[in-house]
Amino acid sequence: MSILLEQIANCVENGKLNAASPYPPQMKGQLGSDELTKQALEEGVSPDDILNKALVPAMNKVGQKFSEHKIFVPQMLLSAKAMTASMQHLKPFFQTGEVKRKGVFVMGTVFGDLHDIGKNLCCMMVEGAGWEVIDLGVDVKPEKFIEKLDDNPNAVIGLSALLTTTMINMGTIVSAVRSKHGDAKIIVGGAPVNLDFAKQINADSYSKDPQGLIQWLDTLVA
Repeated sequence: MSILLEQIANCVENGKLNAASPYPPQMKGQLGSDELTKQALEEGVSPDDILNKALVPAMNKVGQKFSEHKIFVPQMLLSAKAMTASMQHLKPFFQTGEVKRKGVFVMGTVFGDLHDIGKNLCCMMVEGAGWEVIDLGVDVKPEKFIEKLDDNPNAVIGLSALLTTTMINMGTIVSAVRSKHGDAKIIVGGAPVNLDFAKQINADSYSKDPQGLIQWLDTLVA
């Protein structure tokens, strides 16, 4: 691996966004993922290598640390922001098809629920794992998910809810989606949700954290 790829991966793992970022303290004044990704592309490093040899492995490490409670949501968000800065430089290559994505992941917080931190974190992590992410935001009604599936027939659906009063709306969305796209893959998550509930509403899977979500998504394209 080139030194630049190692440096990009290190910045993402440690949440170093750019040279102006004071975090982490031990990397103060150093270039961040933003500048290093731009430099790598200018020096001829392939966008595919930046994604698959730097960003994806770095975000895998971040997800693993989070699962093991070695880091927490604030550190994870910083890593996700550093990864997003790198991804901005790669987006033109996704659009031309020069870099292939694993698939399309459509995610939203269910209608009636306005919480978005968990959803945002999952979206950033999944994008860093090599997927195209369509973030529908919060308070999303069934029609919106169906509309995106109409446009992206093989997309995977992710539903988020933080409240026991809104998690029941996941069942409404799953039923509506299944009525038009019977074979759609749907995963649910959020604080009050569990695997039993996922089975009860006919979802395909449940994940308690972004790392579990990514691992499940990757089984679909293995």
